[in-house]
Amino acid sequence: MNDELRDYLIHEEPYYRPVGDEVELYEAAYSVRMPMMLKGPTGCGKTRFVEYMAWRLGKPLITVACNEDMTASDLVGRFLLDAEGTRWQDGPLALAARFGAICYLDEVVEARQDTTVVIHPLTDNRRVLPLERKGELVHAHEDFQVVISYNPGYQSLMKDLKQSTKQRFGALDFNYPAHDLETEIVSHETGVSADIAGKLVSVAERARNLKGHGLDEGISTRMLVYAGSLIHKGVAPLAACRMALVRPITDDPDMRDALDAAVTTFF
Repeated sequence: MNDELRDYLIHEEPYYRPVGDEVELYEAAYSVRMPMMLKGPTGCGKTRFVEYMAWRLGKPLITVACNEDMTASDLVGRFLLDAEGTRWQDGPLALAARFGAICYLDEVVEARQDTTVVIHPLTDNRRVLPLERKGELVHAHEDFQVVISYNPGYQSLMKDLKQSTKQRFGALDFNYPAHDLETEIVSHETGVSADIAGKLVSVAERARNLKGHGLDEGISTRMLVYAGSLIHKGVAPLAACRMALVRPITDDPDMRDALDAAVTTFF
């Protein structure tokens, strides 16, 4: 493996609990180097899944947290000045394509559409990345793959992917796990008992039923792990839930009261 990518290898197995056949489907997609799109609500395990698959496949993983200020140069690279003069610095996408890593663009719709189109030549049969400022055409390494993720329920029409982008990817849908499975995940990640984890999941399920009825987003699995970690450290469950589950997702007094009541029901 090229030295440029050694820092991006995942050496310890990330904990990921499959909920269906997503592991086998992703492995099949990687075997033909199909670009992949992971769709699902925030905090449901998309990033952990990519980390797990990179570890399982033994491939380096370069993650890019997309944002509205990100430019094409942030992805492909730019010329820099140093003591010896001008030199080219590959961006994360160019680095992954050149040396053979999985490039994961997290929350890709947060980037401007004129930025995300730079992945188009890499996500069809060409598998090339033009570095126009450098005058170079990078042919993607045989191990290279693009993975993107986003939350389709959260995005406005102004922040959706173009059809010309969507149709270049295979897609896997993610959601919050079933009650027993999510209980197992929260218990494993935090060290709390299955009873406590199950109560946390029940609170989250109450909140998720309110999505679109006063809440923009429900309580995610990630938030349950935060709450469970606080409880495991000795914080009282009511205080932990208010701090990690209720207060972050709403400032509406009536909604807070409703969620606090749900917490009190179980704790």
